[in-house]
Amino acid sequence: MSKEIIEEAKKLNEKFNFFITLEAPREGIPIAFKDNICTKGIKTSAGSKILEPYVPPFDATVVERLKAKGFSVLGKTAMDEFGFGTFCVNTFRIPKNPHDPKRSCGGSSGGSAGYIAASKLAKFAIAQSTGGSISAPAAFCGVVGLTPTYGRVSRYGLIDYANSLDKIGVVAKTVRDASKALEIISGPDSRDETCQGAQFKDPPALSKKITIGIPKEWLAQKIDPEVKKAFDEAVKKLQAAGMTVKEISIPSTPYALAAYYIIALAEASTNLAKYCGLRYGATLPLEGGGEFWEYFSKVRGKYFGAEAKRRILLGTFVRMAGYCDKYYIQSQKVRQLLIDDFKKAFKEVDIIAAPTMPIIAPTFDEISKLTPIEEYSMDVLTVPANVAGIPHLSIPCGTAKGMPVGLHLMADHNNDELLVQVGEKYG
Repeated sequence: MSKEIIEEAKKLNEKFNFFITLEAPREGIPIAFKDNICTKGIKTSAGSKILEPYVPPFDATVVERLKAKGFSVLGKTAMDEFGFGTFCVNTFRIPKNPHDPKRSCGGSSGGSAGYIAASKLAKFAIAQSTGGSISAPAAFCGVVGLTPTYGRVSRYGLIDYANSLDKIGVVAKTVRDASKALEIISGPDSRDETCQGAQFKDPPALSKKITIGIPKEWLAQKIDPEVKKAFDEAVKKLQAAGMTVKEISIPSTPYALAAYYIIALAEASTNLAKYCGLRYGATLPLEGGGEFWEYFSKVRGKYFGAEAKRRILLGTFVRMAGYCDKYYIQSQKVRQLLIDDFKKAFKEVDIIAAPTMPIIAPTFDEISKLTPIEEYSMDVLTVPANVAGIPHLSIPCGTAKGMPVGLHLMADHNNDELLVQVGEKYG
């Protein structure tokens, strides 16, 4: 089977650009990892030219845990540079949607989701989310995307985008496949102080009555009518499965998107400061004279992409004296309001549901015409769960204009098992 998986991956990669690096492991069951997860002896670029030559001397915790269960590294999947994007086009290896190669796989875990959608042999791949980077491509490619509670899976060996938001998760063929994979990679890790939660356990079938909440503020967003229609049909299916559905309110919704981008970019500008041409990654020849910052600027100017530069500048701005209190601290207060709103909602309901994305996978031509603000606004339905750190699950729930649509289910902190049970009950 391993040989067949490798051969299939090569053919799919030639057609759809799913992998940045593709290996031929001699043992173990080959699986794909997003290219910002460190793999010993295998290039790990985070989709960026500045890290293209980087070969980690160690494995991330999730890689170690999967290898211990008999898996091996098939390759590193295409992603937006450092995770900066919604459509997986901000990189030197742009994957194509297997349902329509003229369309995006979604970002930033586009390569992982596209590969699982196209493969007949692979059951799951490892992905990562900051603001919706598992759910968005899962919805666009018609696969399952499981993002655990923040801190449920170790981030040791993950190349950071935003430390307080980053989460490693799974894209898979089925909810059960995703659940089994999460059981392997979850659990405490002394090398990651934020990872202290109990190990996830693949749960039995659902045996309790469930109430589903639908936030009125989320459905008030600009959503493609055909996507909304597919979501409405999914809600009927939930009801047919014996679940109660009710309208709820998440009042801080209008502020979540802005708060997310301020927090994420502030943390990103700090994390990316180390890419300066000295410690690792791309370099330039040293020239006599000049200031050190001139050398750093040349390296960063040449190897960072346009979106990375934009986010570094914005993130640095909101951290500056005089602006930190006005923007960054206020955004953290909004984050707490959002968490409080979710806590109140989960006293009324067990699960929250919404469309995963407001649109279907756009064509590359459509993406090229979007402004940065228009692109950022596409994250409006995935950002709240990510800012709050709650677990969420995107499940295929039909089509719109011939392309997949995702149903987004969310649970309270550390209720990942219940989330999976409801997901399996639906699908």
